Amino acid sequence: MNRIIGPQATQSDISVATNPALEVKWLTVDEESAGQRLDNFLIRHLKGVPKTHVYRIIRSGEVRVNKGRASADTRIEAGDVVRLPPVRISDKVAEKAARPAPAREFPLLLEDDALMAIDKPAGVAVHGGSGVSFGVIEQLRQARPLAKLLELVHRLDRETSGILLVAKKRSALKHLQDQFRERETGKTYLALVQGSWPEKLKVIDSALHKFLLPDGERRVKVTSNDDPEGMRSITLVKVAERLVGCTLLEVTIKTGRTHQIRVHLASQGHPIAGDDKYGDFEWNKVLQKQGLKRMFLHAWRLQFTHPLTGKRVELKSNLPSELQLYVHHAQSKLQSAPSSV
Repeated sequence: MNRIIGPQATQSDISVATNPALEVKWLTVDEESAGQRLDNFLIRHLKGVPKTHVYRIIRSGEVRVNKGRASADTRIEAGDVVRLPPVRISDKVAEKAARPAPAREFPLLLEDDALMAIDKPAGVAVHGGSGVSFGVIEQLRQARPLAKLLELVHRLDRETSGILLVAKKRSALKHLQDQFRERETGKTYLALVQGSWPEKLKVIDSALHKFLLPDGERRVKVTSNDDPEGMRSITLVKVAERLVGCTLLEVTIKTGRTHQIRVHLASQGHPIAGDDKYGDFEWNKVLQKQGLKRMFLHAWRLQFTHPLTGKRVELKSNLPSELQLYVHHAQSKLQSAPSSV
């Protein structure tokens, strides 16, 4: 027997119902969802259905807005009526739907009616997908079942810790995402890199190109600025502290590309400590023996304009204890090193 909708479904688990007249749904867009892209609206309502299937039913015309065809990037408005076709999944997938993400709250740096800023720990994805059943946003929604809306404003890599913004109102989400897109936010990270970073190297302006490995895993590489598939990417670098064999950097990104900091720093011959994708793997083994068992990249400072008050906000997240301990260890090595004559 097949059931309707469930998480982590694969294409083979899904089929359109044979009697759509009985099971088609019509959703009226409320004020809170106004201005949202159609694909994001559907992904929210078809929880667990793969995004590839969501885009397929949009392209096929099975999804209608006010009885007309629409594209994935169509902006829906309050009062719009969206036709949602029935989607069936197997019992196996339906059983998984009965096991939602575990409810979890995260340390708060700021919370008000419009947004919340959490201090994300390393090792936690921001959302489910790509082999991850759930992430920060799914756990927050389980912990706050009465919240009308909780949406990620931006993203952090799973291995990166630090400040993550979550919107509680649709208007705040749009306002904040516009700021990120227009580069009106200030995003500064702390990164420990291999070797002595050149004092004069303060700006990295190199295009980045995303590609897939044979096993389907995503990677990013530096490419030429005239590469039609490259995305211009700008990273500002400031030396915070020089240590034995490594340098602590303050890194500000002016563009928010996938793996931007990791790839840009590694491309200069100074990979981030503990980076298992773009790092120095032999150095990482040494670091693990010294107690550093994660990537040393932390979203330390975030500046933005508050969507309700219009005031400029600056948030800071202290280095997690495991990173702070390693800095202390490196500082001790520096102090005990013999001075040059």
